[in-house]
Amino acid sequence: MNLKSERRGIHVDQSELLCKKGCGYYGNPAWQGFCSKCWREEYHKARQKQIQEDWELAERLQREEEEAYASSQSTQGAQSLTFSKFEEKKTNEKTRKVTTVKKFFTASSRAGAKKALAGKLKEIQEAKAPSPSIHRQASIETDRVSKEFIEFIRTYQKPGQDIYKQCKLFLDTMSHKRDLSIEEQSECAQDFYQNVADRLQTRWKVPPEKVEKAMDEVEKYIMTRQYKYVFCPETTDDEKKDLAVQKRIRALHWVTPQMLCVPVSEEIPEVSDMVVKAITDIIEMDSKRVPRDKLACITKCSKHIFNAIKITKNEPASADDFLPTLIYIVLKGNPPRLQSNIQYITRFCNPSRLMTGEDGYYFTNLCCAVAFIEKLDAQSLNLSQEDFDRFMTGQTSPKKQESDSFSPDVCLGVKQMCKSLDLLSQLNERQERIVSEAKKLEKDLIDWTDGITKEVEEIVEKYPLEIKPKSQALAAIDSENVENDKLPPPLQPQVYAG
Repeated sequence: MNLKSERRGIHVDQSELLCKKGCGYYGNPAWQGFCSKCWREEYHKARQKQIQEDWELAERLQREEEEAYASSQSTQGAQSLTFSKFEEKKTNEKTRKVTTVKKFFTASSRAGAKKALAGKLKEIQEAKAPSPSIHRQASIETDRVSKEFIEFIRTYQKPGQDIYKQCKLFLDTMSHKRDLSIEEQSECAQDFYQNVADRLQTRWKVPPEKVEKAMDEVEKYIMTRQYKYVFCPETTDDEKKDLAVQKRIRALHWVTPQMLCVPVSEEIPEVSDMVVKAITDIIEMDSKRVPRDKLACITKCSKHIFNAIKITKNEPASADDFLPTLIYIVLKGNPPRLQSNIQYITRFCNPSRLMTGEDGYYFTNLCCAVAFIEKLDAQSLNLSQEDFDRFMTGQTSPKKQESDSFSPDVCLGVKQMCKSLDLLSQLNERQERIVSEAKKLEKDLIDWTDGITKEVEEIVEKYPLEIKPKSQALAAIDSENVENDKLPPPLQPQVYAG
């Protein structure tokens, strides 16, 4: 009986996926329909045949060259034209021999089929692995998960075998769909979860509780292998959103529990421990590879928050108390790649887990907390816009205003530490103010110097300085008159006697 699997409206006959050699294993279209073992055998046969043919060709050319050389020795008295033709033939034979030897060492082929086969070998050699399935090289964790999955499905007997075949078929299909968008790959995964669950319930009549457990293991096996391809892919802007959220949380480091109305007192040792555990769990979420494990970290974090609220208030916590505290934990922990983890869970988690149960509830609250942080403003914290801007720019800190009020139980060392922190904060503000004024004074001096230089240049341009040449000695009035001879004699004074 041929088993058929429906993926996105495409019917696949599994008998067509079996190895062409009839060994019983699944074949791969990339290996011409053979399985990995048969593919290697066929390749080695073809390779040995090609080597033998190349050696025979090289030997034949060698014999032809020797015969041609012997013939040339016996026809040395022939015409020069015949000798030239023989030399040309000899050169061609040598060229063919060199080309054949090069083909042998470069693993090329003279036939089209051999070229394709050698190309496959080249890809395998470049990957430096003995098996054609090198592109799915498993890590230690992947190997461990695979062994656990095989051990688990053995308890399901025939349904387990069907599950394993469906998972292998899905992984092979996804390996050829790397070019799809992340949304399309997510749709494929969600359809696969639904098809496997329906198959277990309708065909194999598996009880609902065993179906849920089986789907958890299927998700773990599938997503461990797909993690590096679908988590924060380069085709999305997940990394950009991660950096934006991290930058936003760093800028909000000054937010206090009182501003968020968080009903948690970290002065209580037990509550402080719960807060630390909650932060650790939310940070640890990024180290998990399976969506269900990431959800488990969120659930553990949320339970620690509920315990902290319960210890502080001496009564069970409510939803109105939980969300502000979760926001405070996220601000204080600043989890790495927060948006990427949220998107990964949304895209590839088993939908039944997200839509029902406490995991889905806590995950929804985390999404709300991140959305609140991204849109947090002065009104959200009951602050004036001026105070909010000063806190965001680091001009002042709200903790400084609260340092003067201490409870009677606070030890003297803590009080002194807070006072020292206040003094350091004041000194830091004074230093920043002095540096700012010094930069302003430096700028004023530069502007004044530039202004004076500009004014001098304008005056010099408007009233240029002219230096006249040195004046010559005075000469006689008639010294330059070349016609002195034609002039009448000068008048002589006459003296009359009186």
